[in-house]
Amino acid sequence: MARTVIVGAGVIGLATAWALRRRGAEVVVLERGVPGIGASSGNAGWIVPSMSTPLPAPGLVKTSLKWMLHNDSPLYIKPRANPSFMRWMWQFYRNCRPGPYDAGMSALVDLNRLTFPELDRMRADGVAFELHSQGLLYVGLKVENVVEAYEHVRDLERFGFAPPRLLDAAEVHRLEPALSEQVTAGFHLPDERHVRPESFVTGMVEWLVEHGCEVRSGIEVKGIERQGGVVKAVQTNIGPLEADGVVLAAGAWSGHVARTMGFALPIEAGKGYSITIDQPGIDLRHPLDLVEARAAITPFDGALRVAGTMELSGLNVRQLQPRVEAIRRAGRTHLANWQDSGRERTWVGMRPLTPDGLPVIGKVAGSANVYVATGHQMLGVTLAPATGVALAELIDTGSSSVNLTPFDPARFGTRLRV
Repeated sequence: MARTVIVGAGVIGLATAWALRRRGAEVVVLERGVPGIGASSGNAGWIVPSMSTPLPAPGLVKTSLKWMLHNDSPLYIKPRANPSFMRWMWQFYRNCRPGPYDAGMSALVDLNRLTFPELDRMRADGVAFELHSQGLLYVGLKVENVVEAYEHVRDLERFGFAPPRLLDAAEVHRLEPALSEQVTAGFHLPDERHVRPESFVTGMVEWLVEHGCEVRSGIEVKGIERQGGVVKAVQTNIGPLEADGVVLAAGAWSGHVARTMGFALPIEAGKGYSITIDQPGIDLRHPLDLVEARAAITPFDGALRVAGTMELSGLNVRQLQPRVEAIRRAGRTHLANWQDSGRERTWVGMRPLTPDGLPVIGKVAGSANVYVATGHQMLGVTLAPATGVALAELIDTGSSSVNLTPFDPARFGTRLRV
């Protein structure tokens, strides 16, 4: 039985482990910290195929110019005279064009065809997690801003998504009574789902352990041992671990770990923030996309989470208080009974970003058994089941039912050094 070592116990690494174990592989998952505690834990938990769009998009640069140097805005870029970051930003800018965006959207639509079927298969397999299926509600303070967001979502009809219906103030408040009077319009996407992400990663870890997999904490990867292009072991802080195959799924740290393994990945860390309130006293029925604030509000069993912002400031988990206050203000503005509470917990997590807005999924050129699954931007929870299944197919059979060419590491010139 082949032994696959997966580096990274976030939602992508764990979903890949689940898919490989179902195919009979021996699986060892390595995590430098605690499994699922990074970007996989404090996010909004949305599973939204219809929102799975590349981050670099037409019009984004113009929209973002007014934000990027303000540390309380939806997008904040800390100025850095770093050549690799400047190259990454230039490539990102080049991908904010209709051609790359449409090609990327088509690739994500194809990958997302597995999302709900494989999520349901996880549940049927006995992976236990908190799941909600009330759809997703877009809301805004100004009608014209909601209409702009609505037209963008309607544009996704050409990729096979059903168009939503625009709701006026009375309709959107009937659908979601918890909204404040400042909300003037919205529209509902009924098919989307959400999970409590902490429960999702915990459920996968428990399933893996119950089914004979190893999930190890506190393991730092130092490199790989190989003969030619064939990896024989993973070098760690506790010594070498034998491997018949390796999957790098270390999220925002994937670029750093890749260098220790002998190849390069253009991964930049995009910091997101959230506030979670236990027993909030607000009966919110739907997760909310706040079109002006560019933030999310998600109801869980016994809790409420406000999440958002994109901060490019390097690989760190420092919290900027103005950004925390910005998402708190978004919750206060959009919900009728918001109360600042001592029961809230703040969180930051690092999302792995690529310059073309597509994940990196596939085998590393020049290797026989080194694979990558990272770069999922804000779509890790959405794309985890599909990514895990598609990559497990590739590892097991040499091909996948999904066209993985758009996600191939080779598009960035990634190759295992000789």
